Formats: sequence, C-alpha cells, structure tokens
Amino acid sequence: MSRIVKLIRFLWDRLVRYALKFGVVGLAGYFIDVAVFNALRLGVTGSGHFFQGPIGAKIVSVTIATLVTWFGNRYWTFREHRRKNFVLELFEFSVVSVGGLGIGLLCLWVSHYLLGFDSLLADNISTNVIGLFIGTAFRFLLYRFWVYGHHRKDGLSARQRKAEAAALSMFEDESSASATADSEQAASA
Repeated sequence: MSRIVKLIRFLWDRLVRYALKFGVVGLAGYFIDVAVFNALRLGVTGSGHFFQGPIGAKIVSVTIATLVTWFGNRYWTFREHRRKNFVLELFEFSVVSVGGLGIGLLCLWVSHYLLGFDSLLADNISTNVIGLFIGTAFRFLLYRFWVYGHHRKDGLSARQRKAEAAALSMFEDESSASATADSEQAASA
C-alpha cells in the first residue's frame, strides 16, 4: 500500500500538480487567443489586410496569448523552477510556443486550404480544438521538462533553496537557516 501512496505522491509532485496549474493558465490564454482570433477574423481592425485572414489573425492571437501564459507559468505554474535569466527563459518559452503555433497553423492550413473547409466554424474547430489539443500536449511537455526543467543550472528551484538551507544549518538551527536561505535567494532574484 505504501508503494501506491509513494507513486501517487511522486506523480502529483512531478506531473499532475503542474498539469493542473498549466491547464488554468492555458485556459486563460485560450480565451484570449480565441477572442483575438475571432475579433480579427470578423474585421474589428478593418478589412482587407493580412491580419483579417486566418493565418495573420492566428499569428497575432497566439502572440498575445503567449505573453499572458508566460507570465502565468513563470509566476505561478513553474514558479519554483523559474530562472534568473528571464530573457533566456522567455526566448525558450517563445520557441516552444512557436512550435505549438506551428501545430495549430498546420491544422488550420490543412482544414482551410487543403480540405476546403473555409467557414469560421471550420477554422475554429481545426485550430482551436484539434490544433489546440495537439499543441497543448507538445507545449506542456517541453515547458515542464526543458524550459522549466529541474536540470537548469540557473533556476531558482526549491532544491537549490533546500541545499542552501542545509549548508547554513551546519552553523545554526534549521528554521533560521531556511529563512536566511530564502531571504538570500529573494535578494539575488
């Protein structure tokens, strides 16, 4: 029985907890993406330009949603693993997002141009249902294990804070060592 509990705890700590938070942040990004995409497709910014077409609208909507989800994932989902070098982190996050965008665009292109399903409903199903599902799985795995992976040497990980607390505890009691390590970590961020 204790092996099952350990397995569940391991899965919760390593994957499920992050997946749930990622889902909440992703849902916010999804609503932003869909709203901006449909607003541009319906001509809110005028008509007859690249950003009213399906590909241009998707590029703009995903760009805005990517910035929102980066903040959410950096400061909530993967906050224990965010990195000091936020520019590199944002770059890597954006590279993964572009990969997810490519998946959504490929689904949209195949549906709209190759299969001839060119209605607004068909565009939404191809990019905001099929492309979203495949792209989300791709992004989650790469964010969790590459961008915010435990192996990143410049991360602000909980392990690093625990190691610093352990080193300091040799000279003082553990609670004050932990508080000292946390304050030093916050000062260096």
